[in-house]
Amino acid sequence: MSSKQVLTVIVLVSVFSWSAVMAALGQLTAVAALVPSLGLLVQQVVHASACGRPESTAAGAGAVAGPDEGAAR
Repeated sequence: MSSKQVLTVIVLVSVFSWSAVMAALGQLTAVAALVPSLGLLVQQVVHASACGRPESTAAGAGAVAGPDEGAAR
C-alpha cells in the first residue's frame, strides 16, 4: 500500500472509532448527527481511490473558449 492509502485507512479508522466510542458512551445524538458526514467521507474516499489522479478541470489551460464561442448572435 502507498503512504496515501495508509493515511486514508488511518483517517477512516480514527473517525469510525470515535463514532463507536461516542455511541458506547450514550451519545447517540452526536453519532446520528455525524452519519451524513461519515457517508460523504466514505463516498469521497472510494471515488478518489477508484479514479486515481484527477484530470485537468474545465478551467484548465486546454478549456479556454475561443473568441466566437458562446457569443450571442
